[in-house]
Amino acid sequence: MLHSNITNSMIGGVPLAVDFDSPEDYLVFIFQILFATTTVLVAGTVVITILATRALRLQNRFIFMLNTSVCDTLVGFSVYYLGLFDVHEGYPSRNGTYNILPSLLGVNILTFLFAQFDRYFAVCHPFIYSRFITRQFVIGINIYCWVYNFAHLLARNLLPLSKAIQLYAFSIAVFQLVVLTKVVMTIKLYVVARFQVERDPPSAEKDSKKESLRIIIFVVISFLVLWCPSMVNIILRFVVGGGLTFRNEATNLFAIMARFNAVCTPTVYMWGSPALREASVRTVWGRVCPRCKRR
Repeated sequence: MLHSNITNSMIGGVPLAVDFDSPEDYLVFIFQILFATTTVLVAGTVVITILATRALRLQNRFIFMLNTSVCDTLVGFSVYYLGLFDVHEGYPSRNGTYNILPSLLGVNILTFLFAQFDRYFAVCHPFIYSRFITRQFVIGINIYCWVYNFAHLLARNLLPLSKAIQLYAFSIAVFQLVVLTKVVMTIKLYVVARFQVERDPPSAEKDSKKESLRIIIFVVISFLVLWCPSMVNIILRFVVGGGLTFRNEATNLFAIMARFNAVCTPTVYMWGSPALREASVRTVWGRVCPRCKRR
């Protein structure tokens, strides 16, 4: 039996996140609408661009970008519910979604970790990489990120409440190991980009390596900076009974920061990859705005 996400909706439906009794309420509501729309447009552009461009789909690093951008697009759509209505996810939950929508960010955690290892082997061990890391293997890894995340989520929803909380606490502990690994890999990739790649002679391959390393380093750093405050607050609440509490997801500053990754990540992709920018103009924005294509 599903134990923790029985909603407490009003008879007329789930109430809105704010009461509109003050100017701040209007600002919060407008911000959430703009945030959700911006996320869907930016991340959705990356998804459509990669799917519509064969040259990008054939490169492993763009498969990882596609996976995170699909997740980010779904996060954007989720904000239309989490950010506009009176929702509180977690333990206890109020008008929740069985933690399905917040767990989307968990998919990106694993994807970024595997993307870091992918770039490391691609740059430092190109012979092994070209022989063993096939496109099908990378696609399988990305599918695994979704399967693992939702298998864990299903277990939390099916277990008794006490066991579900224990599993949740265990996942937080595992997350600390993942964060530590990501930090180590980020430092390693920076060293590779700073010293090893710079010694290579000028070539298109060198530029591609620098581009891919720069993107993954910036993406992971921004992800950790925006995600860690929320995780620290959760740890304080579960371990020492402290931390900050918020009325709902719309006013949860830490949750908003974590979801802001859904805008930052695809933006970094567009900034760091000229090929992706050009393809997006050709396949998406050039059709919406012909003037953009001519420019």
